[in-house]
Formats: sequence, C-alpha cells, structure tokens
Amino acid sequence: MGIVVETPGILTTVQDEGRFGYQQFGVSPAGPMDSTSFSLANLLVGNPRREGLLELTFSGPTLKFTEDNVIAVTGGDMSPSLNSQPIPMYQAVAVNQGDVLSFGMMKGKGTRAYLAFAGGLDIPLVMGSKSTLMRNVLGGMNGRKLEAGDKIDFVHPRKTLPDMEDRRLVPAEFGEREIVLRVVTGPQDTDFSVEELRRFFWYDAEITNEFDRMGCRLKREEPLKHLGDGNIITDGIAFGSIQVPPNGQPIIMLADRQSTGGYSKIGTVISVDLPKLTQSMAGSRVRFVRVSLELAQELYLRRWEQFNRLEKRWGV
Repeated sequence: MGIVVETPGILTTVQDEGRFGYQQFGVSPAGPMDSTSFSLANLLVGNPRREGLLELTFSGPTLKFTEDNVIAVTGGDMSPSLNSQPIPMYQAVAVNQGDVLSFGMMKGKGTRAYLAFAGGLDIPLVMGSKSTLMRNVLGGMNGRKLEAGDKIDFVHPRKTLPDMEDRRLVPAEFGEREIVLRVVTGPQDTDFSVEELRRFFWYDAEITNEFDRMGCRLKREEPLKHLGDGNIITDGIAFGSIQVPPNGQPIIMLADRQSTGGYSKIGTVISVDLPKLTQSMAGSRVRFVRVSLELAQELYLRRWEQFNRLEKRWGV
C-alpha cells in the first residue's frame, strides 16, 4: 500500500535520476528538472539520491496515504499541508495511514516541487528507470502524468527514521526576476563571429512562454547572427545545451529534450546552475557568464561532495 491520488495537480510525474544509455535510439534521459531539489528530497527521507519520487509543476496533487511513511518536500513552495495543517518544507515529516497531503498553487517562488517517500515508490523500471518521458509514453504511470484515482504502492515504507529532528535543511530561495547562468562555450561556438559571441554574453534575454520539460525558448531584442545558416549535421544534445536556430533566438534544452538536433550550439549551461533556470517563470530575465570547463567540473564535484556529506550524516 502507499498513496491514492485524489486530485493530480497540473503536471505531476514520477521521476528518478533519469534513463541513460538510450539516446542513440532516440530516447532521452528525462529525470528531474531540478536535480538539486530532487536529490535533497531523497536524502531527507533516507533514500539513495537516485530514487524515484514525484515532481510537481505549478500546483501539486492531493494524496491520501494508505500506509504510514516518512516524506519530504523540497523545491518551490506550493504550501504543502497535511490534514489541512501546514507542514515544513526541506524536512522529514512522518505521515500516517488515512492522512491527506495537499498542495496549493506555486507562490511565485519557483515552479517545481519534489515529494519523496522513504523506501521509494513501487514503479516498474523501463529501460532501467522509473522516470516518466511523456512524449515517448515511457516510464512512470504508463508514460503519463498522474490522474485522479491512480494508486502507487511504497517499496519499503518507514514509520520513522533515525534522528528525525536532524533531518531538515534551510529551504532554497527561488523566484529571482533575473538569473545568471554560467556557460561553457561550444561545441559550435565557432559558427559565430567573435563579436556575436561577445554579444551573447553582454546582453540579456527573456524567458518566453515556450518553456516546458523539453526546453526553454529565450527572446533577445537583437537575435544572434550565424556566420552560416545556423544548421549543422545532426549531433547529440545535453541537458543545458543552448541551441541557436536560424532565427537567432536561443533555446536551452532540458530534461525531456530530443536526443539529437541540427542547430548550432553556442554553449552549455553548467549543471549546478540549471535549477535556477528550471525553477524560473516566463518573463524572467537571463544573463550568461562564460566559464571554463574546469570550473564547471569543480563546481559539480563540490555539489557531489555536499550530497556525500549528507549521506554520511543521515546514514543513507
């Protein structure tokens, strides 16, 4: 036993760390949009940080528990409440059979929240992952978002965890109207003149309404100009790749991106900065800063070490 979905929210999906090794077959990894909030939610409830959980977008579901367990909510603030009483975010919370967990609309501070359950969710692995990839109808709940009436069992639920009072973190801050994203240039940065590359980093851009799990389209007052026509021989796309199609308006590719693409890629947003983008809303401004690959790797390792310290602290 586990949870019953009474109302599903706008877009609630099952996500684990992602589905890797299949991009050559056109299957993207999927996984969480905000990998930091995802990992912290799992660590708070004693799960391996790759475990499957629920990703909530803009508004969350109403869930009824059919078994005791421990949960944690991270990411953007959707005012979670248990039996109509507010519960803290970024903290392990015990729930009992019959309890009802509900969420409101996002308060404007972030766009996505993450709900983890101690012991994980009993979701079948598809190509080695529980992640939902809706455009390919793979993983999660039959390849789709949650619907009213869905039932998901727990794998190894826990009524309590050691050091429950210690399992809390300072909530992350989201909702800035201008974000700075660090970028490693390439692999097709030579498709742009030195002056155009300078302009990419000098001028900001606006996040448009064309923003979903596949990608985020930006609008610049002056579109970027290619040395050629902006098309390349199709090659692979990473999470954070910045494609510049012939119209000169950049697109940042995200979790459910297509596996390959034929537009020039001016650079890639570094991994540790992607949550700032994926927790932003349309109308926010983006400014880019150029960094080295070495710095991007160093920052990634620092975050990895932070997670390792939490694992040791809580005995994951």
